Amino acid sequence: QVQLVESGGGLVQPGGSLRLSCVASGSISRSDTMAWFRQTPGKNREFVAALFRSSGRSYYGDSVKGRFTISRDNAKNMLYLQMTSLKPADTAVYYCASDRSLILRSLRNAEQYDWWGQGTQVLVSS
Repeated sequence: QVQLVESGGGLVQPGGSLRLSCVASGSISRSDTMAWFRQTPGKNREFVAALFRSSGRSYYGDSVKGRFTISRDNAKNMLYLQMTSLKPADTAVYYCASDRSLILRSLRNAEQYDWWGQGTQVLVSS
């Protein structure tokens, strides 16, 4: 069992920045893939970013590439998402997810992740 709890969401103006955090507990492993997804009402969860297993390699969705940065602090069991140059289109509930047996080609598929947090709302608006 893995428990994930996100925090850091809120209201931010367009062009602003926000950092999301996710604390993991339970049987989390440093070799687990950790990811961020987001979802708006009526739509499927969209892949935002991921750190694949213990490779240290990061992957991003096309809509956030160059603006968002994913990072991990294994000592603290924390996952972060630094978001800059935020746009109204970034408004969504952001979810932290993890999986132990994920293969690379499934990285962007939300259905392949076993563990999820409850989500944190990000609203980008003036």
